[in-house]
Amino acid sequence: MPHLFDPLTLRGLTLPHRILVSPMCQYSSRDGFANDWHLVHLGSRAVGGAAIVFTEATAVTADGRISPQDLGIWSEQHVHELARITRFVRDQRSVAGIQLAHAGRKASTAPPWEGRARAAVGMKEGGWEAVGPTTDPFTDGYPVPRALETGEIPAIVDAFAVAARHALAAGFEVVEVHAAHGYLIQQFLSPLVNTRTDRYGGSFENRTRLCLEIVEGVRAVWPERLPLFVRISATDWAPGGWDLDQSVELSRLLRQRGVDLVDCSSGGAVPYARIEIGPRYQVPFAERIRREAGIATGAVGLITTATEANDIILHGQADCVLLAREMLRDPYFPLRAARELGHPLPWARQYLRAAPASTKAR
Repeated sequence: MPHLFDPLTLRGLTLPHRILVSPMCQYSSRDGFANDWHLVHLGSRAVGGAAIVFTEATAVTADGRISPQDLGIWSEQHVHELARITRFVRDQRSVAGIQLAHAGRKASTAPPWEGRARAAVGMKEGGWEAVGPTTDPFTDGYPVPRALETGEIPAIVDAFAVAARHALAAGFEVVEVHAAHGYLIQQFLSPLVNTRTDRYGGSFENRTRLCLEIVEGVRAVWPERLPLFVRISATDWAPGGWDLDQSVELSRLLRQRGVDLVDCSSGGAVPYARIEIGPRYQVPFAERIRREAGIATGAVGLITTATEANDIILHGQADCVLLAREMLRDPYFPLRAARELGHPLPWARQYLRAAPASTKAR
């Protein structure tokens, strides 16, 4: 079996190892534009040796942002600042990835540090009308969404494809479609949220239609040589909701449509979910999807040590690991993990004086 520091090839892209930076919202943009914060935040993880550095959830439309401070890529004007970041990431011999997203009924909310007692951001405060599969809000204090008309959905599908074109122009080499955490695509997937009676609601086929149309639209404009990921919530953690069986079947359909890796998270659709949190608690989702759907998977969820990450790969539970909070605590986790496991990675030459004696510069 491969180990954590074996290369991973996905289409025409070969990663030097299997530690990736997971998308993490920063709530630090104005009008969707990247800035110095994003350059330093993402760039420092590239200096730290990550194989792929993913942006936060990046909105494909202005009203698809989680908050007014979200990163966006709905306009060609966003490309310039994002390209500045991808150039720096590439100079560190890392790969720049972008997660494309639409928040749906969870849009127009405040950053978490402003408190969640009243999550909705009103029109006078710079907010906007949220949309979703129905008019049900996520929970009290969240925006009451407008239900999307059937005829409006193709425009959202097109927005993802346009965003993918912008991502390519900005220099990204991996796109991930965000179909998890209770945002728009998962809102359509989950039977607890999606109670529509048109062709986008009801049966498994109908509830997965939006996700598959978006993936088809993105894959049609994304180069064949570059990989496409999809992040899913493998389970709603609630009775009668989206579950792992449906995730396996969806992953099979994604593979048939040119998706290269399923990034396996969970939860977010409903506020009353009972999530059994613990070390590596979401890894079994990646393991089963990998085995039964025949597609590469990424594991996430409280993976905090080099040994844990390596064991996941050694035991065939996933093809890579995506770290979030541990990468916030330690941007140089890959360099440290490589040293601990005896597979030294090259260091940036500017930092070489602090590296182990046998380490090479990149």
